[in-house]
Amino acid sequence: MTQINEQQTYYDIAVIGGGINGVGIANDAAGRGLSVFLCEKDDLASHTSSASSKLIHGGLRYLEHKEFRLVREALAEREVLLAKAPHIIRPMRFIMPHQPHLRPAWLIRTGLFLYDHLGKREKLAGSHLVEFDPYTSPLKTEITRGFEYSDCAVDDSRLVILNAMQAREKNATVVTQTRCISAQREHGLWNIQFENEQGIYQIQAKALVNAAGPWVAQFIKQELQLKSQYGIRLIQGSHIIVPKIYDGDKAFIMQNDDQRIVFAIPYLNQYTMIGTTDREYLADPNNVEISQQEIDYLLDVSNDHFKVQLTQADIIQTFSGVRPLCDDESDNPAAITRDYTLALSQDHENDAPLLSVFGGKLTTYRRLAESAMVHLQKFFPNAGKAWTEKSLLPGAENLVSVDGLVLEIQNKIKGLDHETSSRWAHAYGTYTWKFLNHSTSVHELGQDFGHGLYAQEVDYLVDQEWAITSQDILKRRSKLYLKFTEAEIQALDEYLLELHERRLQKDVA
Repeated sequence: MTQINEQQTYYDIAVIGGGINGVGIANDAAGRGLSVFLCEKDDLASHTSSASSKLIHGGLRYLEHKEFRLVREALAEREVLLAKAPHIIRPMRFIMPHQPHLRPAWLIRTGLFLYDHLGKREKLAGSHLVEFDPYTSPLKTEITRGFEYSDCAVDDSRLVILNAMQAREKNATVVTQTRCISAQREHGLWNIQFENEQGIYQIQAKALVNAAGPWVAQFIKQELQLKSQYGIRLIQGSHIIVPKIYDGDKAFIMQNDDQRIVFAIPYLNQYTMIGTTDREYLADPNNVEISQQEIDYLLDVSNDHFKVQLTQADIIQTFSGVRPLCDDESDNPAAITRDYTLALSQDHENDAPLLSVFGGKLTTYRRLAESAMVHLQKFFPNAGKAWTEKSLLPGAENLVSVDGLVLEIQNKIKGLDHETSSRWAHAYGTYTWKFLNHSTSVHELGQDFGHGLYAQEVDYLVDQEWAITSQDILKRRSKLYLKFTEAEIQALDEYLLELHERRLQKDVA
């Protein structure tokens, strides 16, 4: 999947970065009839875009920082994205336990009133006050009331992959494991050099989009040898995953003494995900790991709220990422704007344009992409109109209900467990049928790697979703990494090695 089509070396737009903003822009541009090339140095969504709290949310706490434009846009996008991808996005209720010494009730009620009415809300229920039963509530008995409101949960890495797939369906070229090593302006075009394991090659593009995320400023300085218009602040956010600490499908939003908030979110039916942190990050964005201080912080916040008391031994897995935020010179990492800034630069009037993306969040990726196309409009006067608002993402076509699809899959494939059919329906939607083909039994799905992963799905992920390694499949495409043993991972690695060799021989032939 990483091979470039050697026939084409000129594109309208080249996009650097296969995170949510890069694929969002590539998809939008391709859908307007422009020729698009996107490269990602690792796997799609392998950094910031898969290390989020996995929410499509308005950002209740951003109201405190008066980010009204961002919140209004994000609130409206919840409903848009829910309609675009109901298989990977679902409504979720959030409970904020009331801590009077941190924020008075009137302030929270005011915030929730704004939250309910700032953006268009059709499917999501409004907010209300809740009283907790001390015997049945998972919260400590001294926490007697709180507030409940709506946002959405999302499979973040799959949101990225579905946008990349749609871009490819609209004739974009998407390559992974490919690094942009340099780019120069020449005669009104960009000459761009790439390196992958096969070697170095070059393309030309009319416009260059720098959506390198944490590397956005570094890319301008090092690979382009230019000066960045904005500074970037890298803010680390870490999460811990523990066995489920309460029943039900609602999330909790916990206030803390430092004025920050931490989520406890039901995750993959069996776990609770707790996060995130906010701390300045100054090291290599390729190697972000949770610190002991962050572990202690998240455990303390959880233990201050819940009856179930956690220790470090309860942690099954952790993940960390860095948010590349536009430097607004704020002293407090939690207060740095989450809004995005798009910087268009041309040294001279006839120069090929460079558009750089600073900041942004998962929820607003589609609006960011539309905004990027507005910036680039004058260079592509024949480009089509905005189209992504009403367009379904791959797998949402003909999807009446996810629960209905789960039953359809189970009825079609004899011997398939409910957990696997549910995972497929939520990950692939109606695209599940693309890898099931004419199969009618689990015995026809090929090698069983355990936990509902069969060769037929693996082949599909390699063939259609740019998967190369076991981690690409287990972490970013199926979320089965929490279940697989070392021996099971090794068996999958061996199969993938053989599969890649077979594909290589086929390509050579």
